Amino acid sequence: MSSGSNNINSVFYADSYHPIQAGSIDGTDVLPHDNAVLRAHLCSNAALYDPLGDPKIIGDPYRTIFVGRLSHLTTEHTLRKAMSKYGRVKNLRLVRHIVTGASRGYAFVEFESEREMRRAYLDAHHSFIDDAEIIVDYNRQQLMPGWIPRRLGGGLGGRKESGQLRFGGRERPFRAPLQPIPYEDLKKLGIPPPPEGRYMSRFQVPSPPRKPRRLAEKEEYSHQRSSAEREDLSQRSSSMERDEHRRTKGGRQDSRKRSRVEEECKYGKSPEDRLEYSPNSTPTERDHNYKWSSSDREEHYHSRSTAERGEISQKRSSRDKEERSSKRHRHHSRSKH
Repeated sequence: MSSGSNNINSVFYADSYHPIQAGSIDGTDVLPHDNAVLRAHLCSNAALYDPLGDPKIIGDPYRTIFVGRLSHLTTEHTLRKAMSKYGRVKNLRLVRHIVTGASRGYAFVEFESEREMRRAYLDAHHSFIDDAEIIVDYNRQQLMPGWIPRRLGGGLGGRKESGQLRFGGRERPFRAPLQPIPYEDLKKLGIPPPPEGRYMSRFQVPSPPRKPRRLAEKEEYSHQRSSAEREDLSQRSSSMERDEHRRTKGGRQDSRKRSRVEEECKYGKSPEDRLEYSPNSTPTERDHNYKWSSSDREEHYHSRSTAERGEISQKRSSRDKEERSSKRHRHHSRSKH
C-alpha cells in the first residue's frame, strides 16, 4: 500500500523528446493516441524539423530561457523590464505572427551569464506579467534531443481544453506508472523507460542542462585569447603612434635646422639675429630669441665671431701693407733728392 501511495506522488521528467512518449501520462504508451502525436512522430522519423535551422535563433542556449503564456498585450519593453529583476538581459526575442505582427504569446530571453539564467528559471516560473501567469523553461528547442514543436504536433504542457496535453516537461511531468512497464515495446520504438527507483517528488524542480565542461573551457580560452589579442593590438598601435610621432618630430627639427642654415648662408645672420636687430620686431618675437637653445646660440656666435675675427685680421694686414708701401715710397723719393 505504501509503495502504491509513493508512486502516486512520484514523477519523472524527459531528458529527450519522443512524440509518442510525450503523449502518454506515464511515459509508457507505445501507440499515438491522437492525430497530432502521429503527425509529430512522422515528422520526427522523416527528420522534417531542424531545431537549429531557424535563422532568428541567436545567443547561447545555455543562458536562454523560454517564457510562455504571455499576454498578447505584453511588449518587448515590458518583458525586458520584468526579466531584468533576475539578471542582466543580453538579448530578447518576442515571437510575433509573420503576417499580422501580433504577439504569439511566447518569447526567448538570453542573460549575460548562466547563473542569471538559472535564477530566472527558478524564480520567474508562475510569476505575473500584465496580469498573465507565465511559465518558464529552459531552451528545449536547442538543448533537448529529438525536440518537435507544438505547431507540428509536439511540444510539452498544453491546456486541458485543447485535448492535446503533452507530458514530461516542467509543467506536466510524467507520473510514475501504476501498471507493468512494456520494456520490449519501448525499446523497439526507441523510447527510454521510466527511471524506476529514481523518481522525483512533485515539489522538486528539475535542473536545466549544464554546459559541457569542455565547451565551457573552450569558450573561456577563446575569450581569454581574444582579450589578449585585443590588448596586444592596442599596444602595437600605441607603439606605432609613438614611433610615428618621434619620426614626425625629428623630421620637423631637421627641417628647421636646414632652413636656419640656408638662411644663415644667404643673409649672413640667423633669423633670430635678424629679429633681434630688426626695429620692427615685437617683444614676443624678441622673447622667442632667448628661448633658442644655448648650445645653438653658442655655436652660432662662435662661428660668427670666428668669421668676424678673420675679416678684421685681413683688413689689418692689408692696411699694414699699404702703410709699409707708402713709407718705402717716401723714403725712396727723399734719397733721390
